[in-house]
Amino acid sequence: MPTVDGHSITISHPDKVLFPDDGITKGDLVDYYGRIADRMVPHVRDRPLHMNRFPDGIGRIAIQQKRVPDSFPQWIARVTVDLHKGGTITHAVINNAATLIYLANYNMITAHVWLSRVTSPERPDLVIFDLDPSDDDFGLVRRTALTLRALLEDLKLIPFVKTTGSRGLHVVVPITVGPSFEEAHLFADQVAQRLAAGDPGHLTTEFIKQKREGRLFLDVNRNAYAQTVVAPYSVRARRTAPIAVPIAWSNVEQDSLRPDGVTIRNVWDWLRDRDDPWARMEGSRRALPSLTESEKPNRSGRRRGVSRQERAKAD
Repeated sequence: MPTVDGHSITISHPDKVLFPDDGITKGDLVDYYGRIADRMVPHVRDRPLHMNRFPDGIGRIAIQQKRVPDSFPQWIARVTVDLHKGGTITHAVINNAATLIYLANYNMITAHVWLSRVTSPERPDLVIFDLDPSDDDFGLVRRTALTLRALLEDLKLIPFVKTTGSRGLHVVVPITVGPSFEEAHLFADQVAQRLAAGDPGHLTTEFIKQKREGRLFLDVNRNAYAQTVVAPYSVRARRTAPIAVPIAWSNVEQDSLRPDGVTIRNVWDWLRDRDDPWARMEGSRRALPSLTESEKPNRSGRRRGVSRQERAKAD
């Protein structure tokens, strides 16, 4: 029974295989999250948590869990936030290594977190651009990320980037707390539409998948209240257990970069002699540029107004 941060945690069934094609066990997952905690916790601290759980391993039932269960020990941090449709919900918060290890034992493979913190849940401190390709052309993803970086830097912002552990990249912009999610969402959509207008043959902001016509989707829909994003250094529930890993912009320039190339098996080789490229994020926050009425996009990027049938087709 390991003791972490002064808390004793029983690891149940450490030999249970969570990734059947790769032989990766719950014990492997617990070990990874325990070792990565020093890098990961600063990026998820004070952010409401959405747990992606697989009690019987990937490929079996997936549990998308937002509400913290009563069974959790009291030392795990919690936050109660408003549901905009009415009522409240209480989330767990990952504020230390012990919580990460406890959650891995709870069969949480992937952590998803809010773009705001518990002190100001209605006010984001991050803006995210999800570069979602329609095919395996990762070169287009890398080039788009670099173009987006230049555009954001022209706006006096300091963007960061991470692999998704899936197919694309996330470009993340730290901002000072103040704007509402609606303002952040409108800003992100305006930037995405500018970017798409520069290369309409390859880029789109179209939410409906059938209307993208093979183009890379510049997704800004996560910039909304209570939406979540895969946490930095989080394991994805996919074959080989790839990791959503923060990277340097110099990595994006390399043809060898893959969005799922860092896995639970090779992550320590990847991290060797590499400082955390997001370590200076807190000091890189800048005010979100204000949009004039003429600059506001024709649509905000919200799903509002999209029919249930169209949403089903897009997912």
